[in-house]
Amino acid sequence: MNIIQVVVSVVLFFVLFFGISFLVNMLLRQTWLVAFVYPLIVVFIVDEISIADYFISFNESINTAISHLTNLYVIDYIILTSGLVGAITSGIVIKTLRARGYQMF
Repeated sequence: MNIIQVVVSVVLFFVLFFGISFLVNMLLRQTWLVAFVYPLIVVFIVDEISIADYFISFNESINTAISHLTNLYVIDYIILTSGLVGAITSGIVIKTLRARGYQMF
């Protein structure tokens, strides 16, 4: 992977999950919801297994998801971690804005 692609991917995941988390935090007033759900989102991004397979054959699906997660490259972990940092940053920003008197919806 090219260094430019890595930088763009890191920024993209940060901004994407910051924005999604910010909107969810504003609408549902659950500050850390996306940060807690983020590991599930990562599993759905990485594992290439349909959600129905988790209900049909749970043990196989979990084993496949774990093997896909362990076979990722370091670059992939960096990119996925930037999304988590974006979700956490959004929670901090929302808490700061609410503490200063701004009410979102």
